[in-house]
Order: sequence, then structure tokens, then C-alpha cells
Amino acid sequence: MGDMANNSVAYTGVKNAVKEANHGDFGVTLAELRSLMELRATDALHKIQECYGDVQGICTKLKTSPNEVCGSVNVGEEEEESEAGWIEGAAILLSVVCVVLVTAFNDWSKEKQFRGLQSRIEQEQKFTVIRGGQVIQIPVADIIVGDIAQVKYGDLLPADGILIQGNDLKIDESSLTGESDHVKKSLDRDPMLLSGTHVMEGSGRMVVTAVGVNSQTGIIFTLLGAGGDEEEKEKEKEKKDKKTKAQDGAAMEMQPLKSEDGVDGDEKDKKRANLPKKEKSVLQGKLTKLAVQIGKAGLLMSAITVIILVLYFVIDTFWVQKRPWLAECTPIYIQYFVKFFIIGVTVLVVAVPEGLPLAVTISLAYSVKKMMKDNNLVRHLDACETMGNATAICSDKTGTLTMNRMTVVQAYINEKHYKKIPEPEAIPEKIMGYLVTGISVNCAYTSKILPPEKEGGLPRHVGNKTECALLGLLLDLKRDYQDVRNEIPEEKLHKVYTFNSVRKSMSTVLKNSDGSFRIFSKGASEIVLKKCFKILSANGEPKVFRPRDRDDIVKTVIEPMASEGLRTICLAFRDFPAGEPEPEWDNENDIVTGLTCIAVVGIEDPVRPEVPDAIKKCQRAGITVRMVTGDNINTARAIALKCGILNPGEDFLCLEGKDFNRRIRNEKGEIEQERIDKIWPKLRVLARSSPTDKHTLVKGIIDSTVFDQRQVVAVTGDGTNDGPALKKADVGFAMGIAGTDVAKEASDIILTDDNFTSIVKAVMWGRNVYDSISKFLQFQLTVNVVAVIVAFTGACITQDSPLKAVQMLWVNLIMDTLASLALATEPPTEALLLRKPYGRNKPLISRTMMKNILGHAFYQLVVVFTLLFAGERIFDIDSGRNAPLHAPPSEHYTIVFNTFVMMQLFNEINARKIHGERNVFEGIFNNAIFCAIVLGTFVVQIIIVQFGGKPFSCSELSIEQWLWSVFLGMGTLLWGQLISTIPTSRLKFLKEAGHGTQKEEIPEEELAEDVEEIDHAERELRRGQILWFRGLNRIQTQIRVVNAFRSSLYEGLEKPETRSSIHNFMTHPEFRIEDSEPHIPLIDDTDAEDDAPTKRNSTPPPSPNKNNNAVDSGIHLTTDMNKSATSSSPGSPLHSLETSL
Repeated sequence: MGDMANNSVAYTGVKNAVKEANHGDFGVTLAELRSLMELRATDALHKIQECYGDVQGICTKLKTSPNEVCGSVNVGEEEEESEAGWIEGAAILLSVVCVVLVTAFNDWSKEKQFRGLQSRIEQEQKFTVIRGGQVIQIPVADIIVGDIAQVKYGDLLPADGILIQGNDLKIDESSLTGESDHVKKSLDRDPMLLSGTHVMEGSGRMVVTAVGVNSQTGIIFTLLGAGGDEEEKEKEKEKKDKKTKAQDGAAMEMQPLKSEDGVDGDEKDKKRANLPKKEKSVLQGKLTKLAVQIGKAGLLMSAITVIILVLYFVIDTFWVQKRPWLAECTPIYIQYFVKFFIIGVTVLVVAVPEGLPLAVTISLAYSVKKMMKDNNLVRHLDACETMGNATAICSDKTGTLTMNRMTVVQAYINEKHYKKIPEPEAIPEKIMGYLVTGISVNCAYTSKILPPEKEGGLPRHVGNKTECALLGLLLDLKRDYQDVRNEIPEEKLHKVYTFNSVRKSMSTVLKNSDGSFRIFSKGASEIVLKKCFKILSANGEPKVFRPRDRDDIVKTVIEPMASEGLRTICLAFRDFPAGEPEPEWDNENDIVTGLTCIAVVGIEDPVRPEVPDAIKKCQRAGITVRMVTGDNINTARAIALKCGILNPGEDFLCLEGKDFNRRIRNEKGEIEQERIDKIWPKLRVLARSSPTDKHTLVKGIIDSTVFDQRQVVAVTGDGTNDGPALKKADVGFAMGIAGTDVAKEASDIILTDDNFTSIVKAVMWGRNVYDSISKFLQFQLTVNVVAVIVAFTGACITQDSPLKAVQMLWVNLIMDTLASLALATEPPTEALLLRKPYGRNKPLISRTMMKNILGHAFYQLVVVFTLLFAGERIFDIDSGRNAPLHAPPSEHYTIVFNTFVMMQLFNEINARKIHGERNVFEGIFNNAIFCAIVLGTFVVQIIIVQFGGKPFSCSELSIEQWLWSVFLGMGTLLWGQLISTIPTSRLKFLKEAGHGTQKEEIPEEELAEDVEEIDHAERELRRGQILWFRGLNRIQTQIRVVNAFRSSLYEGLEKPETRSSIHNFMTHPEFRIEDSEPHIPLIDDTDAEDDAPTKRNSTPPPSPNKNNNAVDSGIHLTTDMNKSATSSSPGSPLHSLETSL
């Protein structure tokens, strides 16, 4: 329906505009129209007749006529110390500007892409309306209430309306209701047309009654948190400005769904109060915490450095040397203090990993770009990283796990049961003739198979899916149905008994040239076979078909097919000889009987060939895959077995939506988390489920505390009704091809090929992002530790940092910007799927990484200090220690700087592996960016050392000195091999760092605060407040406990009146178990003989074993429904205490 954000033209703006245009009020209010559009079929007709007379009456009240729109719409009008002294400052400024610009550019380009996409959709989507008697095409955003819109086959309705005139109009409302059958629309039966639904057949005209957030799709958007209370906005606007232009209203609605721009301050506060706390992504939380810890340590080190330097200088100058403080020497002393301060800042700059946000951004941006090639369009950056931690995937069946194209996979023809489609030669010509003609004419002529849109794609199925499967069978048998249809056009068909849910069959009568008639029939095998008295034998001749033979076919053919989840269709025919009088065609029961069976075929929506392998990878990677589908339980179980979601002999549950609802609700009809916790760990298939069930399951898994780790849930969905579940999930996947715009808007990632394997790729990329950040941290923290200790020790012992400020900035540039680019662009490998998810509490820096960091830091410190204190003797050069204030750069300190950089360069190769692997060069040439950066850095280092001079505090080095620097740098690779031989398990003293935020660490008060993300630094400042609140809270809780006991013990153990349910989503106080049936959408009519509604007081029967086991392996699962009741029965004081807490 185009982007819903785009066609959301605010009703308020339109209303005001139209008021201005017509200088008078409408005869109908927004609330009345909205309540009218919520009605369906006959209810809607009664309401229209009762309140408005007919559709013409509504048109009159909206001041429109079926040919005109209401007048013209008013649209608002658019509205320095020494010559080298400046270099340090400039270099610092330049590096800061670099980091800021790179981040800003990244954000800007991302924003630009989304904006471009949005504006393109806005401009492209147009709809046909009649205005002033003229048929014109206007952008969907300009459609207003009262417009007369033309609808035709293939349209996606952008607004709600009422049918004025229609020709055989059929609408697919599955995106809103989940009902897969097309709904016939007519003036006398069901004139209501809803936004977001597809026109499948016919054409017509409608009067628009609701647009934007007041349309049915818009209301779902509002449920997703897209818009506030429109009526309130309207009242406030009218108070502030009586003459609001239409443009303002439109602009308000055109805001992106997630922005809060254009909303008044008071409303923002209201919104914030209502919205739940926005949780940080797993990685963000860990990084924030780690950055705060490192920042504190760096600040402490730099402060100590400055204090020691100042004290050393003061004591040495004025105490030891006993010099007086002379006024004329004050500027020199101040220069010394400034120099000490700069050294302190240098230590701080090196200690704080400013490159961390950049590394994360680069890694995510790179992944997002590459994921596009893997058919994942990422809408929210952090979703790709969250996917790496996924522990559960709730997937749709149709189109995601299966191909969404019904196909004949088995057949019973000429008395043989073929498990695969037979070769054309295997079928006698006579039977083939019946088969080809029967299928060609006895399928609706609107059903056809068209060539693929793209080269290499699959043929397109148009029309009824089951009929397309039968036509596909003819194509597999190398026959063309179109030839038969050309010979017998639709007008030549003598009589057609169309398919409906009562008949469950379709029959077509042909008149032959000799005056005889032949009827072809197809339908549900159990119904058509009962009407068959003959069957075609192996040589193609009819033979008698007795009830005993029928039972045999049911047992040996139909039941095995059904057990594999196939839908069975029987094809049959009957001849009426020429000499007999013409039958009474209206007497269907006499006509469609005494048939001759041609064949029985088994149809299924086949599993995508790559899915079983993808699910195996998920299971190996520690991710549980669950199927949530609207299909019946037998088909769902069969497909789950083929996919590998269910494995024979495993302990699992397959439930239907009704059964699931009965098990998770208490006697009041409220959902209880305890009950969900008993079901979801074993649940693998949820069949006949409504979108509400899907949301309930996702919410239940996320809120569960059964395991130590909180579950990270990914969900796939394609319908408008999947929106709430996609929104609730940690990562929502919408289908790019079959998905509606509401589903896409609610999702985090869009699968452009609707394929489950793309989800596995997303998991791989998510884990890769996590590992890339860890690699970067391992590399950076090694540099941090070494640089801080060198700067600190050097400054304290020699009164000067061996690494100057500009050199430190270069090192910072290597280890921040360049290293983040090099290590964050590593491509993922299949090996990432061989381990379990890290989980929310797993530290960013593991003990193995800590071993690597400290081990390499030790080597580097030994080398640097050896060169610092013995370098002049080793290389036979002048010492650079204790140099005067403005001394020229020394060779000694240049060697120290050069060796230090070389060690970082080679350590960057070590940092590519974080799990203790020995081969650090594995796959290095797959990453061209990494190789380019390492070589580039080496070249720039040569230029800095040889030609940097005073600005970089460098002196030229000889070839020999260079070789020594490179040799000492390469030593880190050998040292790395030594470190990996030491088993981490032996090093008990090593600590991990960068844990995720534990739930108990976040105070409850903070969770109730406004919607801004949790900022750990800010939390430190609020500790006092929080403790005070916590104290008050404890007292309140104690008072509540006392009251609970008092009321329970002294007032005769009354039941607690109000017991708030865990979930509040879509649960109504009047919900009872007996009315759970109407909430489940029936996809076919097989549920007619379902159980009578369960009474509220009766105990629910244990679920039949067939729902629990894919194969009768003797594993019986029983759920003890009374266990929770005994532990704390609802009437007990203990229960009252639990609920009050």
C-alpha cells in the first residue's frame, strides 16, 4: 500500500481544509465514520441503511457526489609560540576533525539513502480518483475523505471506503484479517473496502471514508506506537490556531513514524510516560560500560602523571636546589607546568578509546552494505549486531520455509502410486487425454502459469494456487493446457458448478459434437471418491470401483499422503450418451455422481531446498527455530519434520492456537507468565495461530526468566497483522516480496528474497560484527596499556614523555581510525556458526583476549624500556633523556617511537584472531582493506620518520636502525605463538571485562523514567537519588505485605480482587476460554467438527498425543496443569502476597 508513512494524510488537516473550501460543516463526524469502517458485511449494511439511507446518503453528507469531489482544497503556502609551535595544536585539531567528519559522513550518507528511498516511494505511488468529473491520477498522500476512487484488479487500496458500484469485485484481506480466501464485495452483501488490502478480481468505484491514521491500516500503525491520540491533537490545534492550513495537517502525518518532531511538548511528555523503557542493544550496553571504566582509569592515570610531574619539578627546583621563585622566571615555570599538563592530556588521549564508536559505526555500516548482497535490507543498524546474539527464531511457514507455490508431488494414476511425478511415457495415452482435458477446462480460466519475470526465476502462478498446481502437473507431463483452452474457450462450457466450501468440488460440463455430454469433476478426495463407481485401469479402460476398493485406496494412498502433509485431490469424469434426453442440469446431486476416477494427486507447498540445511546450521549455532503458522497442525507438523525443526524421538510440543491459549490463561482469561514458561521451552510448532498468539508467544519468551540468559528472539512476518509481533521481537524480519508495508515498517531487517537462509546469513554477519569489535578492542587495549605505562613511567623518571603529543596522535590515528577500518571489515566465515550465541552477559573481553592483551603489552614494554634506558648504548648514539625544554628531536627517541609503531603494526595481524587460534594469517588476503591499511601505514611511517622533522619530533634513521625496528616489531608475531601455547585455564588470575548490564543493576525507578536510553555515566550521578527512592519503595512494599496478610488472614481468605496479568497486550477483561474459538482464523473448513467450547470451570483435557510427537515414538508428554495451582493457589495469602509484590 505504498509506504504507510507516506500516504498518512492527516484527517485533521484535510478536515480543516475542506471546511475552508466549503464554508460549512460535514454532516458526519470523524468518530462516526471510524466506527462505521470497523463494521463488516451485513452489520455495515444495516448501519448504513439505519443512519444514512444508502451510500448516496453518505456521499451527500460528505458533500461529494459519485462524480465530483468536494470543491477545491486550500493548500497552505510553502516557507602561535615558535614557527613549529602551532603544529601540535593543529595536529590535535586535525585528528579530532577527522574522527568527527568520518562519523558525521557515515550518519549523513545513511540518512540520505533512507530519505531518498522514502521520497521516491512518495512520488511513485499514485491512485486514480474522479474529481470535477475528470478521471485523474494523484499521489496517495493527496487522497482525502469524500474522494471517489476507482479500484481495479491489482490495486493496493490506500484508504478505507464504501463501494458505490462494483463488477465482480474480489478482495484479498489476508494482510488485515489473516483470512486466505478472497472476499467478494457487492453493494447488497459487503460494501466495505479496507486500506492495505489487494484487489484480486474485478473493478469498481468507492467513496473514501478514512485516510491515514484513521484508516484500518493506520489504526494498526497507531497500535505500533506510530501516532498519538489524533482527537487530542485536533482539539489542541483548534485551540492554538483556528485557521490551520491543510499542508500543516499533512506535514504532521508525513513525519517518519519514529520521529517525535512536530508533536507538542506536553504530548511528548505524555508519550514518554506511556512508552516502555527503550533497551540498549547488547553490544551498545557492553561498550558503554567498558568505555566508562576505561575512561575512569585513563583520567586517574593522567591526573597522577600531572601531579607527580608538578611535585617532582617543584621539590627538585625549590627544595633540593634551593632556588628562589623569581618574578622574571615565572613565564618559564608556567611553560613547564603547561608542558606537564600537555603530557597529562597525552596520557588521557591515549588511554581513552575514542576510536570505539568509530569502529562500531564502520563495522555496522560495512556489514549493512554487505548484507544487502545477502538479501538483507537492514533498516535499523543495531539489529544486525543483535542478530548475532539471537537464541530463538519464530518463523512463518508459507513463503519463508516453503516456496509459496502449491505443487503436485505424488500421484495415483493407472493403478500405481507414484511418489514422484511419472514420466509422460509411463501414462497410457487414453488416461493422458482425460487428464489433460479434465484439468485444462475444469480449472478456472483465470488460473494460469506465466513465464518468470526475471531470467532464471520460477514461473509465476496467477489465480487459485491449487489449480495452478494441477496446471503445473500438465507442464511437468510435457503437455500444454493452453492448446485445450484455445480449442474450448470459456463460452463453449455448457455448465460450470463452481467450487465452494460446501461442495468442496468443482465440475464442468462439455457438450460434444455428437450431442453427448461429458462432465469433469475435481475436489477433496474423500468427497469425490464416494461418488466414483468406476476407476480407470492400467490400460486406460474403466473398471468397477467397489466400496472395498475405495477403502483400500484410502488406506494405501490417501492416508499416507495426508500423513506427509499433502492435500489430496481426486480427478474424475462421467459421460452422458447422445441418445438419452438432456439431464436436468440444475439438479446437481444427480449429475455429479456415478463418476469414473481418473487419478488422485497429492499437493503440497514444497519446502525450499536450502531450508533444512539452514535450520541445521541454526541448531548447531545454538538457535532454536520455531514454526508459527495459520495452517492446520498436520500440514505444519509434516513440514516441520521435513525442515528439521522436529526430529524423531525428541521431546517437543506441537500446539494449535486454541490449545496454546487454553494452557497459558488462568480461569479469568488472563495470560500468566508462569504458564507460558511451562510451554515455550519445548514448543516447536504453533499451528492455526492468530497474530495475537504470535505476539503473546514472542512476548512470553522475551519476558521469561526460566534461563539465566534473557532470550533474544527474532521473528519473521509478512502480513499487516504481524506488525505487533515484529515490533515486540528483538529483531523483526519482514518479507520484501510478500510483505505488506505495515510489516516492513514494523521490522528491523527486510528479507528481499523472502528466504529463511537469508536469516542465517544475518546471524553470521551479526556474530561477525561482535567479533570485529572484540578484535579491535584486543588490539587497541594493548596499545593503550603500553602507551599509558610508557608515557607515565617516562614522564615520572625523565620529566618528559618518550612519545610526544603529535606522535601519540599518530599512534592514536593508527589504532583508532585505521585499525577500526582494517579489523572491522573482516568478512564472516562459516566457522562463526559453530559456536553458541555469546548471550547478553558474556563479557566483550574474554580471558583469552585478556591473556593476549597483557602478554603482548609485556613484550612491548620490555622492548620500549630497554630502548629507552639502554638504547643509546646499543645503537651507540646520543641519549635523548633529560633534554632541555626546546631541544631538537633525537635519534634515540625516534628509534623508540619507530619500534613502538612497528610493534603495533605487526600486532594488528595478531589481533585478527581472538579465540586463541595459531594461524593469524588465515584468510588475510580475503580482506583487501586490511592489507591496504597495513601497507599504507608502513609507508606513511617511513615518510614521518624520514621527513617529519621537528613537527613530529623525529630525526632521520639509518637502514640498520630501520631493520632493527622492523625486526623487533616482527617479534610480536613470534611472541604471539608463545602466548597461545599457554592454556588460558591455568591463568586463574585473569579477569574478564565489558560485561553486559545485568537487569538487577538497573534500578526499577530508572526503568520507569523517560524513554531516553540508559546512560551508565549518568547513572553514577543519580546513585544518591536512587538509594533514597529505593528506601521509600522498601517501606511501601513492607506496608503492602502487611496489608496483604491482614486482608487474607482476617477477612476470611478472600480472593484478591484485581490480579494484574503479566501481559496487557490485547487481553480484554471479558475474555473467557469459551469465546476463544472466534479469535482463531479458519483457513479451511476442516474445523467444523471441533470440540465444543470448554467451560470455564472444567479442567482442560490433556492435549492429545498426536499434537506432541512427530513420529509415534512412544514419548508421551503430559503437562501437569495443577502443579502451579498447588504451589500457590489463587485464593491463598501467599498468592496474594506474590501478586502484590
